[in-house]
Amino acid sequence: MKDIYQYIDEHADEFVADLQTFVQQPSVSAQDIGLRECAALIRDMMHRDGLPAEFHELEDGPPVVYGEIPSKSRKTLLCYSHYDVQPPEPIEAWTHGGPWSGAVVDGILYGRGATDNKSGVLAFNKAAKAFLAVRGEVPVGLKLLIEGEEEIGSPNLGPWAKKNATMLEADGMHCLDGSLEIGVDVPDVSLGLKSVLFVELIARGPRSDVHSLNAPLVPNPVWDLVHALATIMDREKNILIPDWAEGIYVPNDEDMGYLKDKAARIDFGLLKEEMGVDEFALGRDGVDALKARTYEPTANIQGIEGGYTGKGTKTIVPSEARVRMDFRLIPNISPAKAIVKLRDHLKRQGFDNIEVKGEARTEDPYKISAREDISVSIIAAAHEVYGEPPIVNGVSAEGAILKHVWIPCVLTGFANPGCNLHAPDENIHVDKYIQGIKYAAAIMEHFGRT
Repeated sequence: MKDIYQYIDEHADEFVADLQTFVQQPSVSAQDIGLRECAALIRDMMHRDGLPAEFHELEDGPPVVYGEIPSKSRKTLLCYSHYDVQPPEPIEAWTHGGPWSGAVVDGILYGRGATDNKSGVLAFNKAAKAFLAVRGEVPVGLKLLIEGEEEIGSPNLGPWAKKNATMLEADGMHCLDGSLEIGVDVPDVSLGLKSVLFVELIARGPRSDVHSLNAPLVPNPVWDLVHALATIMDREKNILIPDWAEGIYVPNDEDMGYLKDKAARIDFGLLKEEMGVDEFALGRDGVDALKARTYEPTANIQGIEGGYTGKGTKTIVPSEARVRMDFRLIPNISPAKAIVKLRDHLKRQGFDNIEVKGEARTEDPYKISAREDISVSIIAAAHEVYGEPPIVNGVSAEGAILKHVWIPCVLTGFANPGCNLHAPDENIHVDKYIQGIKYAAAIMEHFGRT
């Protein structure tokens, strides 16, 4: 691989300039800003790099950019990435020229999408370009899929993927999206993906706000929500909904071995400092903390609103209150079944006045073995490029693509800790970006050999 790595180093300035151009094009799916323009930009950039790329139109969404590069290898790798980004607000919190500057300051490239996921898109493309330029062929068949709605859950990808299921067939899939674990200079390799169930609970009381003199006579929807929430999770973070964890994946000896290895290598002090806490909840630490984060289902309250919270006081019983929650579901908890269990639970507890609005990301959670070819290849590639074995995770954040294809999939990434994903001053260190291109190339090489 020395010839490929040398080519990447020799073209580093070009690859950084292309990432700057990519970041400078807004592409906010939540606000429908710049998506088609960004799709055209990456398509044209791929053409200049000698890579096939064409638009595949979605029925009600921005185009998918897709290209196939054949190989003599018997293996085919689906490389999934996305060109859309999170909204940049609050704009005033950005430095270095704002969210679309792409400015490089002291070796750090700033801008929305610098890590999530425009550097990942280009890592795939530039690795493929390097192989074609140096060897005239890629070491594994490549299917490059770049979509434009990942940040809003890929609502329009499903019908297209179903229609093109044969075209998307592959022996393995991976995504380069994320950062290195804080305090460790090697990638995380996630062998599974969680699913997320988003719900809004709406409690209703009197027809309109009434004087609090009447509090003994009318239901208070805020109190109803408080009482209802107390039946969902206790203070030890146990989810109290009957059969919620039915069929839940139990980590085996191999999984626990990876957790122990990770616990021995990461700096929990730095992790707590980054989160702004003196200790983790329930006094967890080390392996126990990692096991909980990886294999424990969650019932998170995002926010509550109801009644009056302005200046002074307002003596009312509010007519309505709302709470937004997200439930992270690990294998093998089905999102479709989970929302039914939640609704049934609230009814049994007597909260018939609470409406449950749910948005299940209906892909089931996902877990593969470290012995899958794609797992073995990525672990070996990380060891080669970073000089030591990667950190291997059980399950990580959700992945929208998995509800549309069934291919052994691994999520990994190469950005620096402190890259500010989804936050102002999102960034990537230039050296990590160039190393990430080498990582993508090594994955292609190793997978082509398996």
